[in-house]
Amino acid sequence: MFFDLQPTLKGKLLLLRPLRPEDWDDLYVVASDPLIWEQHPIKDRYKEEVFRGFFREALESGGALIAIDSRDGQVIGSSRFHGYDEVKSEIEIGWTFLARSHWGGIYNAEMKQLMLRHAFGFVKSVIFLVGPRNLRSQRAMEKIGGVRVGSRPDATGRDSFVYQIAAPDFL
Repeated sequence: MFFDLQPTLKGKLLLLRPLRPEDWDDLYVVASDPLIWEQHPIKDRYKEEVFRGFFREALESGGALIAIDSRDGQVIGSSRFHGYDEVKSEIEIGWTFLARSHWGGIYNAEMKQLMLRHAFGFVKSVIFLVGPRNLRSQRAMEKIGGVRVGSRPDATGRDSFVYQIAAPDFL
């Protein structure tokens, strides 16, 4: 079965759709807020030259989604599917960020619900890697039912906590 890493997903609050090159300006407006990145290992991602690399990698990943507020059509952030492992029946969701105006849980919760619902059509387990110092993201993971199951290096070699949501716990 083919896992579509860039679906279009619609909820009450959000539209998630594949990230496109022409999304640069709108997404960088969101990402240019230094407070979004203050607990992230790459704290200077708000700088244009640093975010350009992140944006390029997101496009190249083939799994990046842009988040659009359904009320007003404004871009409010982004997330990704990554590392699909058919044998393990597992996928990672990560690289998520939202505009501070949309912090507080309901937008992140809907984003993750939409992505999890899609993922569980193909896999039995979804993982999330969170930096040990990123307390905000750790709390967000716990709010949506993520269980910390260990730690491992992320794609850049930095140690990260592994959170997991299994299909039976979600469905």
